[in-house]
Amino acid sequence: MSSDWTRRDFLQKAAALSAAMAAAQAMGQTKPASQATRQRKREGLAPTTTGPAQNAKLRVGIIGCANKGGHNLRAIAECGVTIAGLCDIDSKMLAPAAEAYPAAKTFADYRKMLETMKDSLDAVVVSTPDHCHAPAAMNAMNLGKHVYCEKPLTHNISEARLLAKTAQEKKLITQMGNQGHSSEGSAQQVAWLKSGVIGDVTEVHVWTDRPHGVWPQGLSRPTDAQPVPENIAWDLWLGPAPVRPYHSGYHPFAWRGWWDFGTGALGDMACHIMDTAYWALDLKNPTAVEAFSEGGTSESGPLWSIIRYEFPQRGALPPVKLFWYDGKVLPSTKFGSSEKLTANGVVFVGTKGTMAAPLNSEPRILEEKLAKEFAAPAKPTTRPGGFDHYHHLEFVEACLGSGKLPGSNFSYSGPLTETVLLGNFAIRSNRRIEWDAVAARCTNLPEANQYVTREYRKGWEL
Repeated sequence: MSSDWTRRDFLQKAAALSAAMAAAQAMGQTKPASQATRQRKREGLAPTTTGPAQNAKLRVGIIGCANKGGHNLRAIAECGVTIAGLCDIDSKMLAPAAEAYPAAKTFADYRKMLETMKDSLDAVVVSTPDHCHAPAAMNAMNLGKHVYCEKPLTHNISEARLLAKTAQEKKLITQMGNQGHSSEGSAQQVAWLKSGVIGDVTEVHVWTDRPHGVWPQGLSRPTDAQPVPENIAWDLWLGPAPVRPYHSGYHPFAWRGWWDFGTGALGDMACHIMDTAYWALDLKNPTAVEAFSEGGTSESGPLWSIIRYEFPQRGALPPVKLFWYDGKVLPSTKFGSSEKLTANGVVFVGTKGTMAAPLNSEPRILEEKLAKEFAAPAKPTTRPGGFDHYHHLEFVEACLGSGKLPGSNFSYSGPLTETVLLGNFAIRSNRRIEWDAVAARCTNLPEANQYVTREYRKGWEL
């Protein structure tokens, strides 16, 4: 790399955070769903309802019915909506949902579902692989439908801007599926940071265990031929992406590690873990991003990466450097120690002290004297049914006219996604990126601007 930023620099920085990481490991995690709720999900029963939306008749179409799509289907149904349409390119994934909601119409192509049901749907839930998020969401919004879309909101930067702009222009209710944004722990982190207890934050360190041990990255395109299974509509699965032969290494799960379809560890986890920093510190529009990684290919993300984002002064807030770590290279608790990190967490370094927290969980001030003197703000009100349920319920109630915008609406989550995806921009460019946020262009490496958007297959344009 053409800079003095080296792996040694990163490891030295990681070692300096030893106390913070050890403290983050010690903190508790979010309370799991109730036994009754888990049992109903296992048995495929109609979910229970919570809150004022339980008698509503919001008509919802589901795009993607299994895995995370199945989770979102159950979660939105718990809010008392009518599941009117179900769409999945895999008939084996569609079948259990169709059995659970027999009154819903079923489709393989979301475009046909939206066109056929344009007068009988109020909202859609998009839980496809990343590359189809924006085409599906835009198709729905162009028909005036409210949209709940999984994270990351989009596959590339231009899509994130377009979705945010469209939602605002059409005055639609939207929500991105970073459910932890609705958690008490995340709200606490933000409140503590805004209280000024650790002073002005100048560094943020964010880490995840992904992708190591979860899905493969550092891949080359498969050379063996595989027949398309009868249950899969492969051309529909490809959607806007370039045509390539079917392979089980793409569907149903490992797609996330392929650049044509997924956004890697950043896309999977950063909209969760970076959320509180973005929220509390207004970390949009970095001026520069640089990545250090190994094992990536032109087809697939790296085996691990460390990324540095540089944010300028924002009003009274000072410049901030945010460091992202994933894969096998993670911030160490201390050299020579066998202590383990939480799988996902964040540390905020301020001028007065340091604060650490596992994902979506209660924070902790690391300096003992400062912690004892701190009069912590009151904890936020407990969310009904847990934060995952509340995140969906907030969307449903807004669609029904609550007057309160969901916390991760596209005006918020679009810029958050854009910030996240700039990390992949730097990884794929393999150079330091100087970023002009107004123009959405890299100013020092014009050839890298190919990653701002993508070419779309005919019939799948936005």
